[in-house]
Amino acid sequence: MIARSSVRVAALYCFTRFEDPSSLRDALLERCISEGVYGTLLLAHEGINGTIAGSDEGIEQVLNLVRALPGCMDIEVKDSWTQTLPFKRMKVRLKREIVTMGEPDIDPLSGVGHYVSPEDWNTLIRDPDTILIDTRNHYEVEFGTFRGAIDPQTSHFRDFPAWFRDNRKRLLSGRVAPKIAMFCTGGIRCEKATAFVKSEGIGEVYHLKGGILNYLERIPAEESRWDGECFVFDERVSVTYGVVKSEDVQSEHDGRQADADLLPVKDGEAPQR
Repeated sequence: MIARSSVRVAALYCFTRFEDPSSLRDALLERCISEGVYGTLLLAHEGINGTIAGSDEGIEQVLNLVRALPGCMDIEVKDSWTQTLPFKRMKVRLKREIVTMGEPDIDPLSGVGHYVSPEDWNTLIRDPDTILIDTRNHYEVEFGTFRGAIDPQTSHFRDFPAWFRDNRKRLLSGRVAPKIAMFCTGGIRCEKATAFVKSEGIGEVYHLKGGILNYLERIPAEESRWDGECFVFDERVSVTYGVVKSEDVQSEHDGRQADADLLPVKDGEAPQR
């Protein structure tokens, strides 16, 4: 059993309808500041996304307010623990999208891929008929990925639709009933990626429930098909099994230039995950 550290890191997102996201900003910021919570929350008409860190009690007080927002009662939250605060400030920002894909007609609330639990994921991706795609950016994939996964070599998540359209024929060649499985850090990018691929006419689309972080927490290393570490957009840089900070990360990665859409670590921002 891994000992729990003192700082709780909560990655959260929820696709829902906010009529006036700006009206929610001040209360969220005030609650975070009063509870000593740091990080970034993004608000848009399509919902909320962010990563925050602080004491267990402080995070819970912020989550109580978030869960009271329209449609957020069952918000997806992924917890991990660390020894020191991975953010230097607290921001609540208004955005056009909570995860930037640049496809205005894609709405995860209208339908996404089939969720696959970490316990069932290995069986799916072992299937030779499964096309496994890593939806993260290339610099994230360099830290680690699932065996056999395709790396689209994108620099920004908004590049993914063009990559898929350009490579669709090659990916699906010789397949009567294509089956696509996708994954990302915490699940939010796959909500949009699977909705997009379905809109392109692919019927069998799957994604890893809770993302890589959920998999690393629940699947033991000896049963895992994950190779390497998982890049995260805060000062931990990367995490490994048990969602604990990797101790052997090279210092050169600390200053790595992050995708602007994913928000830079040094500004204390939140990832798209």
